[in-house]
Amino acid sequence: MSGRAEVIDRRTLLVGTLACGVAGARRAVAMGTPPSGLSSLPIPPSGNMTFRLIRHGDAIGTHTLDFFVQDDTLTVRIAVDVVYMFGPIPLVRYTHRNTEVWRGARLASLDAQTNKNGNLLHMSAHRTPAGLHVEGSNTEPYIAPEDAMPTTYWNAHMLQAPMIGTQDGMLVHPRVTENQIEPVRLASGAEAAARCYNLSGDLSLDLWYAADRSWMSMRFSIADGSVITYARV
Repeated sequence: MSGRAEVIDRRTLLVGTLACGVAGARRAVAMGTPPSGLSSLPIPPSGNMTFRLIRHGDAIGTHTLDFFVQDDTLTVRIAVDVVYMFGPIPLVRYTHRNTEVWRGARLASLDAQTNKNGNLLHMSAHRTPAGLHVEGSNTEPYIAPEDAMPTTYWNAHMLQAPMIGTQDGMLVHPRVTENQIEPVRLASGAEAAARCYNLSGDLSLDLWYAADRSWMSMRFSIADGSVITYARV
């Protein structure tokens, strides 16, 4: 897998995600069925989605998403924290915080900060009269295509759209190949059926989604040749 995946490190590890707050917001589970304007989004009934990042059978970090709904606004707070050790020595430290806001089924804003072994990355996207204005640490400001989606992975609609990198704001157009339904292992050790999608080109990773389009797993390679797998909690 190439280093273009939006996960822990575009060139070494790789990862995508978020964190912030909205006053008075509530978890999606507290209100039952989302408002009609948000009904097309795969909001988990629990209001939470958590993954363990596994390398060589050992957990090296977590990726957590919290969903909050208020009226027709959805806020997703994402946090990724990774420490990859070689004995007592930390080889990789990665943190990513991101706040994603949807109004109805339309992305309204996204702000993210990443600390990758001391290398600070950032990006922001905010809707303006001209469209979704994107800035980032590795791109000139631009107006994203109207159907562009962030690489936060929880929304399977991203598979049919250009993707906005949540580490540095770059616009990418990976090739997406739909593969078979197969079992994926959860953090509990149980298995769940999910369809695999392979992303190649600008990004290089595998994603799995359940029949209800909820995100179930992800897998990608890193610079040392080892494989990182997401196990949903």
